[in-house]
Amino acid sequence: MIVDDVKASIRAFVLTSALPGESPDNVRDDTRLISSGILNSLGALSLFSYLEEQFGVEISERERGVDCCDRIDDICRIVLRKLASSAVSAS
Repeated sequence: MIVDDVKASIRAFVLTSALPGESPDNVRDDTRLISSGILNSLGALSLFSYLEEQFGVEISERERGVDCCDRIDDICRIVLRKLASSAVSAS
């Protein structure tokens, strides 16, 4: 399922880049990533770049704010919306 794939991809990136050795169970879908300090601004930028490359989407500056994408759930929603939009555009 694509939702699970996107969330797993985000979680793996966070665990690898910001929390090496941390249990995946400790990074839940509602864990605050940016406002908690898990991801600093450079880490967040790296995550967005990774997601753009991984899923072939473009995440605008407006969508990158902490109020829009602080949690895995939030980020996943943005990626899924972008994927759906590009699928509609392609048909």
